[in-house]
Amino acid sequence: MTDSINIWRSLKGLPRDVWILAVATLINRSGTMVLPFLVLYLTQDLGFSAPRAGFALAVYGAGAIVAAPLSGRLSDRIGPLPVMRASLVLAGILLLIFPFVRSFVPVLVVTFAWSLATELFRPANLAVIADIVAADKLKPAYALSRLAINLGMSIGPAAAGFIATRSYFWIFVADALTTLASAAVLIWTPFNITHRRHDDGGASPSMLSSLVLDDRRMVLFMSGIILTGVVFFQVDGALPLFLVDDLHLSPAFYGGLFSLNTVMIVFMEVPLNAATSHWPHRRGLALGAFLFAVGSGAFGLAEGPLVVIAAMIVWTFGEMLLFPQAAAYVAEIAPPARRGAYMGAYSLAFSFSFAFAPWLGTSTYSHFGPGILWLGVFVVGSLSALIMLSVRAAPAIIITE
Repeated sequence: MTDSINIWRSLKGLPRDVWILAVATLINRSGTMVLPFLVLYLTQDLGFSAPRAGFALAVYGAGAIVAAPLSGRLSDRIGPLPVMRASLVLAGILLLIFPFVRSFVPVLVVTFAWSLATELFRPANLAVIADIVAADKLKPAYALSRLAINLGMSIGPAAAGFIATRSYFWIFVADALTTLASAAVLIWTPFNITHRRHDDGGASPSMLSSLVLDDRRMVLFMSGIILTGVVFFQVDGALPLFLVDDLHLSPAFYGGLFSLNTVMIVFMEVPLNAATSHWPHRRGLALGAFLFAVGSGAFGLAEGPLVVIAAMIVWTFGEMLLFPQAAAYVAEIAPPARRGAYMGAYSLAFSFSFAFAPWLGTSTYSHFGPGILWLGVFVVGSLSALIMLSVRAAPAIIITE
């Protein structure tokens, strides 16, 4: 039996700090309720049109675009832990304010601020894990982080589906309380992490350096991630409208899809990644992107819950292959002095998709119907898979002026 098949056992060798981060992540994600249900909240409770609700998600994506490089730069300068703590505290406070804002423009303002606070967390979390563990432990460490995320996601959206049938107000309260509880874990638990600033020769990093546009491998990878994000974020944008309005399924069914997704990930992602650990990065990335495309395209064939469930299963296999591979790939190619910047750039690419994909999806759905939407999503996802086939882990190719 190979070591990769025993990857579950390798989780036991991870440092204590990684487990603390996983606990904080689990608490936070157990209350993930608002974002998956934001479109339904805005359309059903506030009466916004589908394009306006999609635009609000686009504003969230715009906040994430700003947050990603900012988080990466702050993580490199002051350390990722302070960034993560501030992110959770600010996000929790804004979630308590959110349900009291009812008109369109103020909703957009609060959405942007909440996004900025929330999305500071992601690059910092990726960077701190890479700082804590050795290179040969990166995949188990990221697998543990995703395990915590998905255990939490198996609780939060499913519970929100039932809560939303009674009152959307309480999903904001629950999300805020778990976010603040996660912050408390990170604030009050002592860590053994010492942030070490790497010598950059005394030069201030340029904006090009912060965005990692000088590494052609990252530019190619991020272009594929942007297209994958267009596919991925239809789950938050067009999918709930399609399920509720076209298929006449309940919000609880939509929440249940998250439970299906996360239960599969909890039990299957680590062994699946162990079995494919010998694959080159491009194979896992390309296959994951293609399965995203197939699963999303299959939503267009659905006339009832069974096909939707089957499509979500295929979609989830794509997620299990792509995301751990993507994080490990970026951590592998990032120079130590710029690890935060590289993780920020990775998050930025995904956030860029969020800035327009939900609006594009809900607008396409509203004007052309679900058939055109899901066909278009399949084409975009297939193009992403082709780009990922070109990803390489060769020595960095740096663009010089």
